[in-house]
Amino acid sequence: MTGMNHISDSWILLPPVLAAALVLWDRLRLRRIYRHLDDMLDRAIQGTFREEVFDESRLSALEVRLAQYLAASAAKARGTQAERDRIKALIADISHQTKTPIANVLLYAQLLGEQPLPPEGRDCLAALESQTEKLRTLIDALVKTSRLETGVLVLHPRLSLLAPVLEDCAAQFTPRAAEKGVILTLVPAGEVIAVFDPKWTAEALCCLLDNAVKYTPPGGAVTLQAVSYELFCRINVTDTGPGVPEAEQAKIFQRFYRSADTWNTDGVGIGLYLTRQIAESQGGYVRVFSKPGKGAKFSLFLPRTESSSQK
Repeated sequence: MTGMNHISDSWILLPPVLAAALVLWDRLRLRRIYRHLDDMLDRAIQGTFREEVFDESRLSALEVRLAQYLAASAAKARGTQAERDRIKALIADISHQTKTPIANVLLYAQLLGEQPLPPEGRDCLAALESQTEKLRTLIDALVKTSRLETGVLVLHPRLSLLAPVLEDCAAQFTPRAAEKGVILTLVPAGEVIAVFDPKWTAEALCCLLDNAVKYTPPGGAVTLQAVSYELFCRINVTDTGPGVPEAEQAKIFQRFYRSADTWNTDGVGIGLYLTRQIAESQGGYVRVFSKPGKGAKFSLFLPRTESSSQK
């Protein structure tokens, strides 16, 4: 009887032991799957994922589906990079191939201007120089914009003082403003800091200053000022020009948009679009505040901390 009881007790203990073994095996299997999935994701993040053989007896259905998804994503990423490289080469070709002809046209126009010409010829020469300069400005702006849009050109924001950039931009436009009879005032920025790419932020500010001086009539004023807040720094370019109608304030940041009221003013309608691209590329944004007949204030907002610029 004792032996029979012992055998009976063993049979009773067997199911729990088997259950525990199955649970342990299942946990080990899940752990292996998790490790494999984690490794696949790591390789995908690093851009080194390659899954060439699928062993469905070894991989779970989830692993197979994830591997297929990551393989497709990797192929798409490679295709995107190849397309970006082609665009980069195209932009470089356009930039290189157009610079020389435009420079030559301007050179020959300058040489022609040294020759005796009738009044009608002088007018045509002035128009030729003006249109060539406009073409050069347009191509330069298009190349810069395309590089930003396609990610060919990457901005490098860093924590810096704004004063040097504001001073350089103001110095560039002070002679032009004075020639037109417009007073350009730079409010000292002091120790105001922000996270920005100095070169491209200067490009954006120059676009804003160019518009402000261009649309402000003689006797008017343009002011450049930086104001610091807790999270953002705000750079204001304020003018006493005709202002921007409310219905057009969202449209003016579109590429090639030009108001019907500005048909007789030089421009290609891409400066504000480029400014917005530059601002957004470094975690900022640009806004306009204006009422017709009361001037306009364009504000470029830049983050003051690196964490906010990366959001």
